[in-house]
Amino acid sequence: MKHQLIDREYSLRIQLLRWARHVSLSIYKRFFRVLWSRICPCSCGARYRRLLVEVSEPRAAGILSANLHADINALPGCMHTDASSDEMVSLKVSLLGDCHVGKTSFMIKYVGEEEEKKGMEMSGLNLMDKVLMVRGATIALTIWDVAGDKDCVDHVPLACKDAVAILYMFDLTSRCTLSNVKDWYIRARKWNKTAIPILIGLKFDDFSQLPLDMQWTITTEARTYARAMKAALFFSSATHNINVNKIFKFIMARCFNLPSTIKRNLNVGEPIIDF
Repeated sequence: MKHQLIDREYSLRIQLLRWARHVSLSIYKRFFRVLWSRICPCSCGARYRRLLVEVSEPRAAGILSANLHADINALPGCMHTDASSDEMVSLKVSLLGDCHVGKTSFMIKYVGEEEEKKGMEMSGLNLMDKVLMVRGATIALTIWDVAGDKDCVDHVPLACKDAVAILYMFDLTSRCTLSNVKDWYIRARKWNKTAIPILIGLKFDDFSQLPLDMQWTITTEARTYARAMKAALFFSSATHNINVNKIFKFIMARCFNLPSTIKRNLNVGEPIIDF
């Protein structure tokens, strides 16, 4: 009988210990569940305004691809909108090239003078935004313009990181600026090997006044550089808005694998488009 009482007491103690352990675990689970519910809204449940330098998300890119399939060629006439849309694709584009080739004028021509006033300018770096709305899909472009001074090359890593396209720019009337594109390309490729490369000859309005044989030489040279870089080639003029919008339409089409009506033009004396 004594042994039976001892066994029962021992068994009861074991059950009490198991129950106490279960209660303790339940309390801890409840505590961590409450704690986690407080943390989640701050990290994954909340909806924040997306930064313009954010790399495009696959889900948003799919939505954009569906919405823009029939509208990619209408981009220059898109309606401007506030950057607070739920479905926003943020794209970063970088401009590289020597001083005084026309990079900033090109950027202002595209974003508009009003947006230029809202831009952010730092020493050696100029940032401007343009937001487009196409059938419910919001495209937020951030354009990074790196100054061409040697002292500003330290901005290249920051400007090129996460860029979907890098525009290498030169002055069509200055062959040395075309030669220097090679150095800009090498610097940029160290930090971004996936961006769409585009070689752009600026100041076409001045270039068109040069003798035809000189135009042919520079055009041939530029096409050689573009092939070596595996880049598209555009001749452009910010003053007369030649090919400015087409360049960004080309970027959109390449980013989202969309059809485009942009056609090649290899006629010397005319604004070259080669890809």
